[in-house]
Amino acid sequence: MSPATRIDRCRSCGASGTESILDLGRTPLANALLHEHELDRPEPTHPLELVFCPACALVQINATVPPDELFRDYPYFSSYSDTAVARARELAQRLIRSRTLGAGSLVVEAASNDGYLLRHYREAGIPVLGIEPAINVAEVAVQNGIPTRTDFFGAELARSLVAEAHRADVFHANNVLAHVPDLNGFVEGIATLLAPGGLGSIEFPYLRDLIDHVEFDTIYHEHLCYFSLTAVDALFRRHGLVVVDVERIPIHGGSLRVFCGRAGEHAQSGRPGALLAEEAELGMQHIGYYRSFAERVGKLRDELREQLARLKQAGHRIAAYGASAKGSTLLNYFGIGRETLDFVADKSRVKQGLYTPGTHLPIVPPERLLEEQPDYVLLLTWNFAEEILAEQQAFREAGGRFVLPIPRLEVV
Repeated sequence: MSPATRIDRCRSCGASGTESILDLGRTPLANALLHEHELDRPEPTHPLELVFCPACALVQINATVPPDELFRDYPYFSSYSDTAVARARELAQRLIRSRTLGAGSLVVEAASNDGYLLRHYREAGIPVLGIEPAINVAEVAVQNGIPTRTDFFGAELARSLVAEAHRADVFHANNVLAHVPDLNGFVEGIATLLAPGGLGSIEFPYLRDLIDHVEFDTIYHEHLCYFSLTAVDALFRRHGLVVVDVERIPIHGGSLRVFCGRAGEHAQSGRPGALLAEEAELGMQHIGYYRSFAERVGKLRDELREQLARLKQAGHRIAAYGASAKGSTLLNYFGIGRETLDFVADKSRVKQGLYTPGTHLPIVPPERLLEEQPDYVLLLTWNFAEEILAEQQAFREAGGRFVLPIPRLEVV
């Protein structure tokens, strides 16, 4: 495995002089799940530090792991989340109506995963093209009838697609912008690929929610950047794109959905200007807004470790739910492992039978919760709490309780 490359300049504007917000030390890759025979081998770790660029307000980590090592074989399938699928359906149906899409249109998605979003366009008779670098995930999308190109999206690929007479009437990029080492190349690619009057729909976790709700577990090596609208607006304008509308949505602990297009091709709503003004009033373009974040993460770590220790001392059995990247960051930085947790339940069959990175917890099907009936379950995928708590109603009725660590520690 190649070592991470330290980044000394801002990934967006290129300025030097970034300032530290939170240093999580050296951690394993959050999605590098292990087979049993790998548990005794040395496990690679990489530095994970969150920094702020005072020149353009972009928050980012200052090391890059080669994308091929992160995404070519990927264990996350969007279709395993009913919430993600339902939101994708709603968005697709909405854009089909508002953009009057039809058989002569084209919808393109970067990081299209297993086709969970594009399938709703295809079912409406609208041509689609997925771009997905993870070979194993792209194969599933193709099996599901979604034309998919196995590649990383950027300016070069966009130019190739245009040369092949592909132009996007709608371009989706959900939860991928944060993963991109070449931010400017990616956004240039959007500007290149959009058809005249075409619309980009871009979603990403919102930095304001991350900071305000202590969502530090969103920080891992795949997430290179953490966006405010201020930082995104500057990035897009650099490539001739403007934010024409923006929405705050609750998924993943709080996200932004940004609609963008070429300057002069769309009427703008008043929402982007209003949110930019809010961010300015909060001071999100200055390091002071982020100063207390590390202290609040440390306080949460102490509270959760003390709570779990009390439960263990009282003789309770504790498991976890969600072998997620978020969970990997939390467990490794907080130092919670097999001394506290018996196993991690996860409904992704791709993950079952493997072990969590760093902490080496066995990943089992959710049915094990009812079979073994631990007293408490640490919910690592707290961003899907409502869905998971409903799915685990039988376990809860049998006396099981969930510990939610974020946005505040509570037992339900």
